Amino acid sequence: MSTQLLIYRDIQPITRDKHKERYLKVSRDFRFASNVNSVPLMAAEFPAAATDLPIVFTAAEDGGVLPVAILGLQQDENYLVDAEGQWRGEYVPAFFRRYPFVFASSESGDTFTLCVDEAYEGLNTDGRGERFFDTEGEQTQYLERILNFLQDYQAHFQRTRAFGKRLVELNILEDVQAQVRQSEGGPRTLTGFKAVNREKLKSLDEQALQKMLATDELELLYIHLQSMRNFNRLNRLSAGGEHVDAQSKGDPADEGMPSESDPVH
Repeated sequence: MSTQLLIYRDIQPITRDKHKERYLKVSRDFRFASNVNSVPLMAAEFPAAATDLPIVFTAAEDGGVLPVAILGLQQDENYLVDAEGQWRGEYVPAFFRRYPFVFASSESGDTFTLCVDEAYEGLNTDGRGERFFDTEGEQTQYLERILNFLQDYQAHFQRTRAFGKRLVELNILEDVQAQVRQSEGGPRTLTGFKAVNREKLKSLDEQALQKMLATDELELLYIHLQSMRNFNRLNRLSAGGEHVDAQSKGDPADEGMPSESDPVH
């Protein structure tokens, strides 16, 4: 699976001195994600993402696991982005919707700085789009909305990371392979990810199951298992079929995480 931060080319902190005269005109396409074959997914996104994307787990640096949505069956291929840069699915992961913005954390992880990809083509001084700061050097409402979205995303990330650690502690994950039949070249096997072992899940003691039921984590796991069927959908997309109405890229200031109640606590 590819390194996700490759969609960012030149991450720089947003400051009054450097960005007081900057504007951002959001491009309406997803070409920046066309070579990304998997994307981090927050737990709250499972119900919406599972409609058309396989959800699996990958090892995290902290010893836990993090969920990702699979977007392509080969390295550097994203079947959800069409030739015009529009999204071919029903749900766009928040990781992509926040682009070109991102939080950079301090070494301690206690503070976060709002950054922007300076290489983003919509960043300009020509007055096109939205300003980051007003004439007095104060944050505009636009930048405040961006901050709110990124703060919400970060809160969901922390909950999702805790969810992944619990899955490792419960020892219910296993390394799996997905074998997909292709119209040309024979079957292809995908490796490097984990999924819930149904038998291990069923064998958990009643107390553990009750706790997961109360926090909606049990529902998330069954959504994950059901979503694995979407590997077949990716195979059809790779052949150019099943093209749903495409979506263009929205403005991060108008985006948000799913509105349903947080599924993990």
